[in-house]
Amino acid sequence: METPAQKPNFDWDAHWNEYDLTAQANPGQVMRHDLVARILGEQSAQEMRLLDIGSGQGDMLVRLHKALPTASLVGFELSASGVCISKLKLPGADFLEANLYKPGPDMDRYRNWATHAVCCEVLEHVEDPSAFLRSASAYLAPGAFLIVTVPSGPMSAFDKYIGHLRHFSQESLGTVTREGGFETIRFLRAGFPFFNLYRLTVIARGKKLIEDARSTGSMSPSRLALSVMALYQKLFRFNLESHSFGWQLVVCCRKPE
Repeated sequence: METPAQKPNFDWDAHWNEYDLTAQANPGQVMRHDLVARILGEQSAQEMRLLDIGSGQGDMLVRLHKALPTASLVGFELSASGVCISKLKLPGADFLEANLYKPGPDMDRYRNWATHAVCCEVLEHVEDPSAFLRSASAYLAPGAFLIVTVPSGPMSAFDKYIGHLRHFSQESLGTVTREGGFETIRFLRAGFPFFNLYRLTVIARGKKLIEDARSTGSMSPSRLALSVMALYQKLFRFNLESHSFGWQLVVCCRKPE
């Protein structure tokens, strides 16, 4: 997705073309998607119309389709490559190239449409997260349920390389969702202790990851990287759902009626 100012010259089409395989194997992404699926599974809704705001290369909606097979699924994504990859993964969902600040006519049919929405690891990339949520709100029905996830904890060199402008505290995220027009229901600080350890690994290796990406021109993971990520994915089963030191922030909120 886009705001008037993201990381200068960041190429989302190239990012998803190169990063798709690594994103699929990323244990942090798997952890987030499983957590979102569980929270949405607790919602009682006769008809769930679910919007993924900033749907990337489709992995979130692939996961949610498995958990919520009767839900209607739509993804808004800025990059053409992300939309193309997503459509191949999940033909039954509707993925649109979507700029919330310059909405195209194909987005009009989804105004006030979503009963539920997710915005997963997007707000750290945008200059004005509150304005972004206000724009996204137009596509949520009154009373719609929204889950937002963002990173907390220190920012690595690699985070900056892939377009992170900031990481959040519980307080700053609460301010963003409130100013974005949403009422907070629940906060989670997930991922302690093993997600934190994984993030520290990325921080320690951040500059090397950048060098690897620049030298190979690809973000396809090596066998060693796949093995490390698989190990962390197993360890993540023992993470606490919420802890004061958790570095994965999750907020559940609602659009006012």
